[in-house]
Amino acid sequence: MAAKANLWLKFDPFHIGALQVSPHPKLSLHYLRKVAVYAKTKGRAGFPNLSFPVWRHIAVNKLNISDDLAWMFFEGYDLLCECPAETRLKLAEKAQSCKTPEEKEFLKSQASVDTLEFLLYLFLQQVHRISLRSSLVAGDEWPMRPRSPDVDTRGGNLNSKSLDENTHMAFVLAHLNDMLSLLVEADPYAGSATDVLLSLQAVQSMSFLLEGSVDGSSSVKPVHELAKMQSLQQKSGFSKITLAFTCRTFESWVRTCLVANPCGVAACISSGNRLSWPTAGGDGEAVKRGRMATNAQKAPASSKLVVLSQICKQTLAKSSSTLVNARVKIHRCHHAFIYLMSPLKFVSIEKCRHSTIVLGVVDTAVHLSGCEDTKVIAATRRCSLSGSTLCTLHLLTPTRPLLLGGNDSITLAPYHTHYPMLQQHMAAIGLGTHPNVWDQPLCIGPDHQDDSSVFELMKPEDFFTFVIPFEMPGETKEIPGGLPLKYERALKERNGQIQTWQQMVKEAGLSPSKRKQFQTLVESRFQAWLDESGHKRELDSLVPTHTSLSK
Repeated sequence: MAAKANLWLKFDPFHIGALQVSPHPKLSLHYLRKVAVYAKTKGRAGFPNLSFPVWRHIAVNKLNISDDLAWMFFEGYDLLCECPAETRLKLAEKAQSCKTPEEKEFLKSQASVDTLEFLLYLFLQQVHRISLRSSLVAGDEWPMRPRSPDVDTRGGNLNSKSLDENTHMAFVLAHLNDMLSLLVEADPYAGSATDVLLSLQAVQSMSFLLEGSVDGSSSVKPVHELAKMQSLQQKSGFSKITLAFTCRTFESWVRTCLVANPCGVAACISSGNRLSWPTAGGDGEAVKRGRMATNAQKAPASSKLVVLSQICKQTLAKSSSTLVNARVKIHRCHHAFIYLMSPLKFVSIEKCRHSTIVLGVVDTAVHLSGCEDTKVIAATRRCSLSGSTLCTLHLLTPTRPLLLGGNDSITLAPYHTHYPMLQQHMAAIGLGTHPNVWDQPLCIGPDHQDDSSVFELMKPEDFFTFVIPFEMPGETKEIPGGLPLKYERALKERNGQIQTWQQMVKEAGLSPSKRKQFQTLVESRFQAWLDESGHKRELDSLVPTHTSLSK
């Protein structure tokens, strides 16, 4: 019996790599083919690895892409590449030691990416392209970007009409021929026009997007390894003589074998394990328990996913092996306080309102979409926002925050908290304290205007540090890297005012009855402030947790 392969799309390139914004017009197939041809003419600086100086020249001088965007794409591809933590920390140290713009540019000039994979990464930006024609055919009043699903499993059904994974698969099926033709264009060893071949290197680059298994095996392999298996060579178009693949046969094989990702969001919701992590709060109301699921028991460690949905008017605090290196989707939570104190791979925060979300160290990116009045505190390699308003981000990040389309009233502020394992988690993924460019956002997309900024930096007088009220083992006792000087100064001035006030009360010479009356008045005003600010509910919800994170 012939072997049967199942192939599926990897999670990271589409959820982390593809920016949720209409792409730059010069990232179309037509122009990317020209990029491929040009890269081949630049020798070792263009193929098989593309150096940043060559890419910057192409981007700035031929594609009308700004220098900042050119580097942003290099950083975005780098997020998807496995790199030892020690290497990342050494690069961070080199970046910190750069004193002049020339030194920083020299360091950038040392960077390079896999040419074929980078072309696929750039092509993937088309997945969020707004199509007026397709919207009119579908009957939409106005072209819409793909939306995230409503993670609602009532009755066991998932409304997957607009599920991101379905959109991604439809995109690949529609453009698979384009992607392969791009690889053929870029590959110097692709054969003649009448006998189009894909080299091993070209097919290996498709493993950037595809992986799979054979005959239902739990062993997941990249697509190029599967395609070379003895039992699949005839179907995949591999020839031992040419050591290459027939392009048409390979494309047909991929189309035949492509299935939904068994480790994706839909599979996690429908067949994953339900999580019974304790939550607290509710103001005495009958609050429906949030929906929480994971595929950690079934999926490979590299594909671990956790979904947290509809946590409302509750506090969830967790540090768990289930969360370590997991992709986390936080969806439709409101008036919630969520603390995830483990090192995470990726976090997507969607359609959350009036909530505070405190994250452990995030290895790749945090993305907010469709959120309102949500505070996020994170040390992460990248942070991006789209379609969000009145959100506050306290960040420690070595890359510029990305403000995509549809945002308004965004406040950026320095990272202002710590937990005992923070520095250990940062070292484990190679995230340093410098450079930290939380205050240098990059606005991307056509709806940004110079005269009406969608963001502001938090005013020092509005800045307070944040205390994570849970006990954990660990040695971190201060904010990594400290605070920017003007925020540090504002805290000292405020503390000085408090001490002055306490001294004034002490020297007022109040009688015991007056002192008790004064204390009652202060406590009454404080309780009123807690109620008005919403902090009372936050404090009350912490009581049942006994201030300790359950493992």
